[in-house]
Amino acid sequence: MDYKAKHRFADTGPRKIRLFADLIRGKNVDEALQLLRFYHNRGAKLLLAVVQSAYGNATDQESPDPDGLIVSECRVDGAPTFKRIQPRARGTAFQIKRRMAHIHVTLSDPPEEVVVPPAAVAAPAVIETPAPAPAAIEAHTPAPAVTEPPAPAVSESPAPAAPETPAAPPT
Repeated sequence: MDYKAKHRFADTGPRKIRLFADLIRGKNVDEALQLLRFYHNRGAKLLLAVVQSAYGNATDQESPDPDGLIVSECRVDGAPTFKRIQPRARGTAFQIKRRMAHIHVTLSDPPEEVVVPPAAVAAPAVIETPAPAPAAIEAHTPAPAVTEPPAPAVSESPAPAAPETPAAPPT
C-alpha cells in the first residue's frame, strides 16, 4: 500500500530541494531519515518534515511493517513565483523572483521478488538463415589477385656525408 504526504508552497526554490530528493529516492525510510537529519540545509529540513509525515501516515494506518517501507516517489515541482522589483541605477529595475515548491513523497512496500523456476525459463530462440541459391553461387566470380610491385633495391654503402661548413655570423 502507498502512504503519501505533501507540502505545498514551500518557501524554498525547487532546485535546492531536488538535490536531497534525488538522494533519498528508492532508499529505505530509516536510511532516508538518517540522511536528511544530518544535512544542515533548509531544503533537507523541509524534505525531512514531509518524509516524517508520510511515515506517520503509515504508522497511523497500521502498516504491516512501517520500518520496511521505501521511498518510492519523491517529487519536487515548481509552485507560483512571487515577482518583485529591485530598483537599480539610472532609473532601471531588475526583477527578483521569489520561488516556491511543492513537495510530494510516497512511501510503499518494497517490491516482492518473483522467483522463476529454472524449468520455466525458455531457451533462447535460434533464427535460421536460408542457404543461398545454387545459381547465385555460380554467377559469382572471384576478384583477380592484386600483385605488389617489387621493392627498390637498397645499396649497402652509406651515402657520402656533406662537409660541415661553419655558420656565417649574422649581419
